[in-house]
Amino acid sequence: MKLEEVTVDDLFFPFSDEVHFGERVGLIGPNGTGKTHLLNALNGHSSGLVGTITFGPRTSVGMFTQVNDRPEFAGRTCIDIVRDKLIDEERSMRALARYGLRNQARQEFQTLSGGQKARLEILTLELDGHNVLLLDEPTDNLDIESSEALETALDGFEGTVIAVSHDRTFLAKFDRFIMVTDEGGVFGLPDFDVAMKGLADPEKLPTVRLAKPLTS
Repeated sequence: MKLEEVTVDDLFFPFSDEVHFGERVGLIGPNGTGKTHLLNALNGHSSGLVGTITFGPRTSVGMFTQVNDRPEFAGRTCIDIVRDKLIDEERSMRALARYGLRNQARQEFQTLSGGQKARLEILTLELDGHNVLLLDEPTDNLDIESSEALETALDGFEGTVIAVSHDRTFLAKFDRFIMVTDEGGVFGLPDFDVAMKGLADPEKLPTVRLAKPLTS
């Protein structure tokens, strides 16, 4: 995925970057700086996009939500939901087992815990063929156990993950970070430790090499 001189609704300065297959990239910074707008632009839902976002020929983007809007799953068991996509029951059971849901195979969706629903959501996105997963504050409203279950599910996802989050425990497993500041600056931060220092003291960010130079 290549971003060239990208901004959304003039919320931040145009920036350029490349995201490679399999990377875990965290979008961080204060609220109101445009991170969710950027995530929506990556998902193809932003009329305010300026610049160019180019995807590889085999890229398929899926947006993860906390499965709050899945009325089509109500009253259906996990195995039924997965079997819709894989047809074969044995393959469906193996897929559920891979995401730690074998014991919930015959359990109806609405009776699952938050973490179990999150794992099932990621599994269905994977089975739909998505290899880029976008997450907007995925651990909000999840307890510790459910958050850990979500992290486990993401460990099993082989594609690219780009997430907006303020959850430092969740972000600790990410490869690198893009930080957007209140002033509209966009900085590429190479690892978790540097990212946390940048969040704690944004004044130190100019000493960090940018992913690509900003333009005004």
